Amino acid sequence: MFEININPIAFEFGPIKVGWYGIAIAIGIIVLIWWTLRALKRSNGQITRDHIMNAAIVGIPSGIIFSRVLHVIDRWSYFMEHPAEIVGGQGLTIYGAVLGAALGIWVYSRFAKFNYALLVDLVAPGIILAQMIGRVGCLFNGCCYGDQTDTWCSIVYSDPHTFGPIGIPVYPTQVFEIFALAAMFGIVTVLRNRVKPAGMIFMLYMAMYGAWRIGIGFLRVGSSFALGLEQAQVIGIIVLLVTVPPMVMKMRWIKKESAGHE
Repeated sequence: MFEININPIAFEFGPIKVGWYGIAIAIGIIVLIWWTLRALKRSNGQITRDHIMNAAIVGIPSGIIFSRVLHVIDRWSYFMEHPAEIVGGQGLTIYGAVLGAALGIWVYSRFAKFNYALLVDLVAPGIILAQMIGRVGCLFNGCCYGDQTDTWCSIVYSDPHTFGPIGIPVYPTQVFEIFALAAMFGIVTVLRNRVKPAGMIFMLYMAMYGAWRIGIGFLRVGSSFALGLEQAQVIGIIVLLVTVPPMVMKMRWIKKESAGHE
């Protein structure tokens, strides 16, 4: 059993409170942009620095908005009673951030005329790194925790300001996800030169994360969204239905010798 005695608020400037979760999200976005700019050379000039910066300008707000929308839908009964909290209140979803940003950037790509599939392949490992950092923020914040358990690896929140259950041992699902994401990062970075066509690496990442969210949902505290499953589990099933068939039909392996010249 491990104790987490961390105040979710890192520091304050007068009435402005800066939380560890917000800091983690900001660092995650910076790392994502850094990774993508670093990976530009792999596009052979098809994606430019301007494409990346403009995509960030479009993708960050669209990701935040869609993330908030999914959270509100998931907690609709609460927000029906507290409508003033719909805008600007607590709560975002990682799935919403990824899907919202992907959709916003896709729309932008229709106007900018660049290879969207290639871009999301370049971005995929960076998204995973950003998610890992975001989950550290969740751990400090006390959100996204698991069911009560007596296992040796359980965590107990003790700070009175935490968003987690105080004094109750729970599964450290945030930590589990950090390790799962690390494995996904390793897989996509190893395979990014080994499969084609463009877009398959991003689909592989989405499929792996979808499967993970379906499984970890059975250990997490959450509300039933449909069919006795959490919202993230339902989305995970939809993601698998959308990504697995194209991968089965289109994904092709590149010989190691050929991959080395790309």
